Parts: sequence; C-alpha cells; structure tokens
Amino acid sequence: MKVQAVKNAVLAALAAAGGFISERLGGWDGALALLVSLMAADYVTGLLVALVFRRSGKTAGGGASSSAGFRGIVKKAMILVLVGVGAALDAALGTGWARTAVIFFFAANEGLSILENTALMGVPYPAALRSALEALGEKAEKK
Repeated sequence: MKVQAVKNAVLAALAAAGGFISERLGGWDGALALLVSLMAADYVTGLLVALVFRRSGKTAGGGASSSAGFRGIVKKAMILVLVGVGAALDAALGTGWARTAVIFFFAANEGLSILENTALMGVPYPAALRSALEALGEKAEKK
C-alpha cells in the first residue's frame, strides 16, 4: 500500500510540473504539440544518424558524442524558453502573435533539421516539403 502512495505522489508531482511548464509556455495547443513533436523527432533522427549510420557532422568519425547530445538537449530547452518569452510578450502586449511566430520559426527549423538527418540516412524526400518548411520559417520571421 505504501508503494502505491509513493507512486501517486510522484505522478501528482509530475502532473503539477507539466501543468506549470505548459502554462508558462502559453498553454498546450496544436502549435506547441507540433513543436515538441518535431523536437523529439529531430533528436531521435540525429541519434540514428550518429549511432546507426555514423554520418554525424558533429564528430570527426561521424559517431555519437555525449557532449553533442547534451548540447542538443540544451538548445531544445532554450527554444522552449524562447516560446515562454513569446507567451510573456503576448500577455504583456495583449497580442497573440509573438508566441506563434516563435513556435512556427523553430518548427520550421526543426523540420529542416529532420530532413537533413533523413537525407544523411539516404531517405529521399520531395523538394516541395523543404520549400514549405522554408516558407514557414520565412513567414514566422516576417511576423
């Protein structure tokens, strides 16, 4: 019975932390879900490029590096910090565009990185997909 109580307390703490972080990022919506999904996919495809295909440009031999992986996680955390800054700007200015622009800009960057990773794996992709992601990034920059 005591194990169940500890489990429930840990789950409650994780849910509270997730709710707090989500609120600081402007709420969990489709745009944030897209960004987080792309961030996860980029990280996984980057790991596959390094571990399986050994074609990473981040190390001399193309393999995995714990420091490169850590830098990737730190960069993704900083992206989420910038989303939070966009949400705070929207709240302060009474607008709704800053957070969205930040999310779309970084979603486009993550998408392009995924395409680069899959290209290193030898997976073909349509040029229109790259063009669409570049256009999304340009649209976010203009906002």
